[in-house]
Amino acid sequence: MRRVRELLGRRGNALAQDVALALLLMSVSALLESLARRAFGVVDLPAQLAYDCIGMVAVALRRRALWVAIGWTSLHILVPFAGQLELVDGGLGVIVVTYTAAAYLPIRAAILATAAMWVPGMTLAMVVGRTGASAFYPDSKIFFVFNAMSALICFTVGRTVATRRAYIAALEDRARTAETTQRALTEKAVAEERRRIARELHDVVAHHVSVMGVLATGSRRMLGRDPAAADEALATIEETGRTALREMRRLLSVLRTEAEPAGELAPQPGLAGIEGLVEQIREAGLPATLRVDGEPGVLDPGVSLTLYRIVQEALTNALKHAGAATVEVRLAFTPADVTVEICDTGRGPQLGTAAVGHGLLGMRERVMLYGGTLRTGPRPGGGYRVHARIPIEVPAERQLAS
Repeated sequence: MRRVRELLGRRGNALAQDVALALLLMSVSALLESLARRAFGVVDLPAQLAYDCIGMVAVALRRRALWVAIGWTSLHILVPFAGQLELVDGGLGVIVVTYTAAAYLPIRAAILATAAMWVPGMTLAMVVGRTGASAFYPDSKIFFVFNAMSALICFTVGRTVATRRAYIAALEDRARTAETTQRALTEKAVAEERRRIARELHDVVAHHVSVMGVLATGSRRMLGRDPAAADEALATIEETGRTALREMRRLLSVLRTEAEPAGELAPQPGLAGIEGLVEQIREAGLPATLRVDGEPGVLDPGVSLTLYRIVQEALTNALKHAGAATVEVRLAFTPADVTVEICDTGRGPQLGTAAVGHGLLGMRERVMLYGGTLRTGPRPGGGYRVHARIPIEVPAERQLAS
């Protein structure tokens, strides 16, 4: 029994399922005709059961060969008229095949199939005078109305199922299209943010290389006159070179296979500019405070720039979406990492604000570039929270000194 259930439950095993349905319908038909032979107009029960069994072949074939099932049902209904046999035509089989044709065929083909199964038999029954063979049909008018309504109901149910199936397929297609579009927009936003990060990192690296060139020129000139000053300048060049190398490695990680034009050799904002951002937000009408815990120490310019951009984006979003609220910016420095948190007490971003989503993508790209983590979302007490943690890379000479 378990193997039978597994066989019938497999997807794509339509033939086995339809055979089981045909056997079930045959059992129901045999039971009804045995218990109410007179009401159904059954004269020869064995012959009637054999006739019904032959008709159920169409039910077993309905999903593997639908037009064969339609033709089989049409011919099966006409058999009693051809041989003047005392058999009751129609039954549960024609109902199932009519539903299947309406559910799976196009509208015109479904109408043609339904007419082929119902109209010839009904016409011959009324012409030959077979409509009163059963207690169900005392006269031809009742016979016609009953059969016409049966055909219409089967057809309507089938078309309803077909329409719903098409509607669900359309919804799934729209969902796939929307997902593809959203993925494309996300990839575009990520690519644009990476290009922006790459340009800014290029500026940072170019600035460090320029400083190294100036220090190298000064060291060469002072090497004979003041060796101590030259040694100090060379140490600065060494540290600056290591910093530039780290930024260059990150730059290549962001670029991957993309090439970007060189930006202007202008200094990028950093920690010193965060206080100015907070002041700008205050002037724009949003009460904002800045809190700093710990000593900043020496940070890579890229890290400082990332902290600045995160605060800038978060404050911009708060100004756009928080409404009447307050916002707090907190910076926490430890020897191992730096943490930035921006919290507001507003209503947070509303649904459908794609720009906020792209901004968050940009934050995540920047933080991941330095091996950090970013968490964003509504606060338990109301408002919105942006929390980022970035580990601090300790230069090799500082590690050896410690």
